[in-house]
This record gives sequence, structure tokens and C-alpha cells, in this order.
Amino acid sequence: GFNALTVAQKATIAGIAAGFTGLLSLFNIGGRFFWASLSDKIGRKNTYYTFFILGIVLYALAPTFAEMGSKLLFVLGFGIILSMYGGGFATVPAYLADMFGTQFVGAIHGRLLTAWSTAGIIGPVVVNYIREFQLAAGVPRDQLYNTTMYILCAMLIAGLICNYLIKPVDAKWHMSEAEVAKLQAVTATATAGPTGSFGIG
Repeated sequence: GFNALTVAQKATIAGIAAGFTGLLSLFNIGGRFFWASLSDKIGRKNTYYTFFILGIVLYALAPTFAEMGSKLLFVLGFGIILSMYGGGFATVPAYLADMFGTQFVGAIHGRLLTAWSTAGIIGPVVVNYIREFQLAAGVPRDQLYNTTMYILCAMLIAGLICNYLIKPVDAKWHMSEAEVAKLQAVTATATAGPTGSFGIG
């Protein structure tokens, strides 16, 4: 048990955890470049198909990697998952522009980030609830997150279906060039601020 560990062992574990977290951050950063660049070649929708399908496979295999005791596969699996998180974040503005055009993509992206933030709050709460339920049921501590991984797979399947159902905005809702120019002129007038030295001095 954790309480039976020596101070030196706890320090080693803390060092490993910090290193793993740093490595995941590097995968997250690298994924922003890799997946965003790939999406220019294969398209945003196909990139998100890749995220969902690869995510389902990796989340489903995570308990197996842990049971095998393969640190390499476990770390690599979660590294790829984190790269897709960064890639999704970097790719979604272009995906939104593909679907809705560029005029309102900032506002639409803001709404999407609100939903993303909500998931960032609810997700850990759900995971913690499942963990506590598993503990109460007597599940060994090294297997507490197995069920969570499979639940995340189910959520990714739902995301895969949603990605399939997303279609570009119908042409009948497109703004004409004149409407866009008029809106931009009104917006420019309404947001005009101090001039010269960026309003300083």
C-alpha cells in the first residue's frame, strides 16, 4: 500500500509522475502541429474520424497494456491520446470554418469552447464517481480505471456518430457578398476606438 512506501520510494514515484506528465504535455504540443498539418491533407472530418476511431482502440487497450506490464505501450498509448487532444484543439477552428464559413467562426468557436469547458468539469466528476463506486464494490486499486476506459470508448463512439451527422450549412443560409460587406462595415464602425499609437498617449 501507499502508506507502506518509504520517503525515497514516494520521491521516486513523484519524479516518475512528473516526467510522465511532462511527456504527455510534449505529445499534446506535438499533436497540435502534426494533426493540424495532416488535416490540411486529408480534411477535417476525416481527421476527426481518425481521432475517434484511434481513440476508441487506444482507450480499450489501455487496461490490457497495464495488465501486460508494458510501460512502453502504456506510455505510447496515452501519448497518442494526448496528441489527439492537442490536435483536436488546433484543428477545430478550421473545421468550424469549413462548416459555417469564416464570418462568425470566432463566436461559434467561443460557444464550442464553452461546451468543451463544461465537459472539462463534468468529465473528472464522472470519472471520480465511477472510481468511488468501484472502490466500494471491492475492485482492486490497480483495476479501478478499467471500467472508466470502456465508458470513455462508448462516449467516443457517440462522438464518431456525431461527426458523421455533421454537415456543412445549407447554401440557402449563406450570406451574399453584399450582406457580408454591410455587416463588416457596421461592425467596423461600432468597434472603432482610439487611433494613433494604439490609443496610448
